[in-house]
Amino acid sequence: MSLFDLVSILLSLAALFAYINHRFIGLPNGIGIMLIGLLMSLLLVALNKLGWYETEKIAKIFSHIDFDDTVMNGMLSFLLFAGALHVNINRLAAQKDTIAILATLGVIMSAVIVSVVSFYIFQLFNIEMPYIYCLVFGVLISPTDPIAVMGILKKVGAPKSIEVKITGESLFNDGVAVVLFIAVLGVTTGQSEASISSIGLLFLQEAVGGVVFGVALGYAGYWMLKSIDNYQVEVLITIAMVTGGYALAQHLHLSGPIAIVVAGLMTGNQGRLLAMSDVTRDRLDNFWELVDEVLNAVLFLLIGVEILLIHFLPSYIYSALLIIPLVILARFISVGLPVTLLRFKNTYSPHAIKILTWGGLRGGISVALVLSLPVGPYREPLIAATYAVVLFSILVQGLTVGRVAALANGKEP
Repeated sequence: MSLFDLVSILLSLAALFAYINHRFIGLPNGIGIMLIGLLMSLLLVALNKLGWYETEKIAKIFSHIDFDDTVMNGMLSFLLFAGALHVNINRLAAQKDTIAILATLGVIMSAVIVSVVSFYIFQLFNIEMPYIYCLVFGVLISPTDPIAVMGILKKVGAPKSIEVKITGESLFNDGVAVVLFIAVLGVTTGQSEASISSIGLLFLQEAVGGVVFGVALGYAGYWMLKSIDNYQVEVLITIAMVTGGYALAQHLHLSGPIAIVVAGLMTGNQGRLLAMSDVTRDRLDNFWELVDEVLNAVLFLLIGVEILLIHFLPSYIYSALLIIPLVILARFISVGLPVTLLRFKNTYSPHAIKILTWGGLRGGISVALVLSLPVGPYREPLIAATYAVVLFSILVQGLTVGRVAALANGKEP
């Protein structure tokens, strides 16, 4: 099957499911598409079990899609740039200490809690899982997903300060988590040393280097945008920033996600204010909003149909049902401790910890990272656990975070 055929199938299904959702269901677009894709997949699996339909042909079609490569080296850069483009950098700067701590220490704290407890959960159901793989799982499931978070926060009424914290954290903590994932997986597979110095050096190179590269990329884009007034060329420049910048960052062994977020913030603030005419600003916003919507639709569709390729043993399902509340508890602790300690210098809205906890959604990045694990006996149970957490996060937390925000602020949902 050709690449064009795969893209045609994905876009056609995304359009059909988006129409069904908009016409008959009325959920947020991404969630509706994922839910329809999931229900379709479950129906096909059930028919296959009954012997009424063979799912091998459909599963074979989707097996041609490398989810990890598609998300991490394809969609992610566009979605991060589109999201960062509309984040107010002044509001972000006002919450910089909270965002920085949640995106770094918060991720590490959550990863440790999840890894330790999940090790015993897997043992409880006789699933052999070395602790180092539990740590890999903790790292990949702990970051909030900027794609899921930003797509859903647009639709709910969380306090603005909380929305900025969750959005800012999600934009940066995926880059931090990817660096940690690379480091821990390298130790797991024996490709790197298990030392604090080597992991610290990798983090410094990837994360800090990514910020520096992102600033340079953002300034280069700003200079080019300011020197002309032609919206077609200016849109093309931003596309080149995203694709060329992300690819170059990867080749330089810098964090592509962090670099693109920084460049997107600079373009969306300094660039929009000082380097664009009203016409360019309007056309650029419309273009990246459309890119964001289309890629989100395809990504949520992929999450929904991925169940056709996952093998769920009963023990995997039982362990996943316990890991779901574990991940939420770890999020509560990793958010609650920093916010409580920072209250002496920062002001937080009422019930900030509850909203930050419930609004910390997991999504496609966690699925992409777990699918990048090497084939072996530990991969399948981790895929099942990750998929269960992501489904719960998007379908349950994503659909109720607005209600939680309203109740926490004493309003009728």
